[in-house]
Amino acid sequence: MQLQISLFYGSLLGVFYIYLTLLVLNQRNKQKIGLGDGGDKKFNQLIRAHANFAEYVPLALVLILMAEVNHLSYWVIHAAALCLLFGRLLHAYGLRLHDGASWQRVVGTALTLGAILIAAVLNLTSFYI
Repeated sequence: MQLQISLFYGSLLGVFYIYLTLLVLNQRNKQKIGLGDGGDKKFNQLIRAHANFAEYVPLALVLILMAEVNHLSYWVIHAAALCLLFGRLLHAYGLRLHDGASWQRVVGTALTLGAILIAAVLNLTSFYI
């Protein structure tokens, strides 16, 4: 069984997660902050971009992987994975560079939730196909 879609997008997301982690670690070292954000609003935004990624990506990837294991529609699986990837990139960019709401965060969140919904519905439909 080859899981090329999940492996490809999961790997790209893994590299991006390492990038976000390094950004947080760099700021921690620069500001000598071991825990929390030290009251720095911009640093808190960076921490939240990293944490938000960690909160949503695992569930989405598991759902995408399950759809691929079940040999469901590959183009829909690709669509969900692309939504997840671009959603997380946009969300992190918007959260890191803008105070408050930004179109990048809104679209990024919508794409991420869309990816989860697409993969979940696709998996549920496998019971009836």
